[in-house]
Amino acid sequence: MSNLVYQSLIVGGGFTGLFTALHLSHQHYPRSVILIDKEERFCFKPLLYEYVSGEMDAEQVWPRFEELLKGSGIIFVRDAVEAIDLKQREVKLVSGNSYNYSNLVLGLGSVTGYFGVEGAQENALPLRTGEDAIAIDKHLRECLQTAIQIQDPEQRKKLLTVAIIGGGPSGVEIAATLADLLPNWYQGMGGNPQEIRIVIINHGQEILQGDINSHLQSTAEQELQKRAVPVEIILGAEATAINKESVQYKRDDKTETLPTATVIWTTGTNTHPLIKKLEIPDEHRDKHGRLVVTPTLQLPDFPEVFAGGDCAAVEDKDFPPTAQVAYQQGSAIAHNLIALAFGHELKPVEVNIRGTLLKLGIENSVANLFNRYEVTGEIGHLIRQGTYLELLPTPIHDLKITTEWLKDEIFTHHLYPIQAGDVIKWVGGAVLAAVVARKLIKAFSEGEKEQKSQLPLLQNS
Repeated sequence: MSNLVYQSLIVGGGFTGLFTALHLSHQHYPRSVILIDKEERFCFKPLLYEYVSGEMDAEQVWPRFEELLKGSGIIFVRDAVEAIDLKQREVKLVSGNSYNYSNLVLGLGSVTGYFGVEGAQENALPLRTGEDAIAIDKHLRECLQTAIQIQDPEQRKKLLTVAIIGGGPSGVEIAATLADLLPNWYQGMGGNPQEIRIVIINHGQEILQGDINSHLQSTAEQELQKRAVPVEIILGAEATAINKESVQYKRDDKTETLPTATVIWTTGTNTHPLIKKLEIPDEHRDKHGRLVVTPTLQLPDFPEVFAGGDCAAVEDKDFPPTAQVAYQQGSAIAHNLIALAFGHELKPVEVNIRGTLLKLGIENSVANLFNRYEVTGEIGHLIRQGTYLELLPTPIHDLKITTEWLKDEIFTHHLYPIQAGDVIKWVGGAVLAAVVARKLIKAFSEGEKEQKSQLPLLQNS
């Protein structure tokens, strides 16, 4: 490249990309930064279930990039990337525009994988974006409204059955949410809530198998049975075909059919097509085709390029594909970009998994802190909400959403017409709950660090 352009491009506005940009802004990065994403809005994926259920609204879960980046100095370009030329240091957009860079950050994430299942892409509903959540909401309401008017019990049963493909965390969380939500909706229309049927079809013999949340399997199974309608779980079942009226699956060498008008696809992802097209040797890709990056999150063949999140695998590390990992990788990439700009030493990424959080129904979650402290029910819900609220982009957005969330917790869900003095007590209690949730996590985090420093020999025992 003959004329080096001193600007950094960030391709992909997910957790890694957005938080890299925000950290660069907060730390006064000396070069211009351009964030490119084809979507208008950032999607806070761990809270999509709250968006589906109405517990949180679009501004909270699905805010516009322009709002999040206002006053940051980050340039946002809404466009789709057509090609990335690593040798020429150029990113070409579908619009015909192109950008050169001195540094590039790849935060493209992954795409939904259907693995050749017949009719899956055409007939199943994914849940990865705000648009997906809206589509699911609209579809489910139409099914319920149609069912309430139908006399044929088989047709009504099909309309009131929701099949969820995949028993990983996404499948469990949406199943638990809908098992509380849909009976309430249907009863409000005059229907019998017990006619609602939520079914998880899982290929493996266990839900949450091989996931960071696997230790929560027993808790999740118990909570799924406590929902407004119990969630059915079909294990060892491989989905083979999906159409508008049923799911076919194979179990014990037999093909079975589940009549349903709603199939939600939560299983599996594929490497992003743009990542697959990069001229990177196979030895610098993992078995899924993701980019293998150095501990400093750089491409071995192109050290001016950083990558994180679902499109990258760190050498000799096995980080789970979660928001808290991508968030911390964004911070690490920002630190190293600043180090490069000032000629300082780069640092390897350090990811601190503070625990796991799983939504298990309306206002019901399990929070497992450092695999040692498990809290379920409404307190678990408060801890989960408080933890994710801390990750919401920019302090202004965080403060605004925290205020709205506390207001909802206090006035919508807990308060009845009571005396002013009692209102103050409720407000104080709700604020205290949010503060305690955050303090608990920070305290456990500090305690964990202290234990590691005092007992180094026990870590390897």
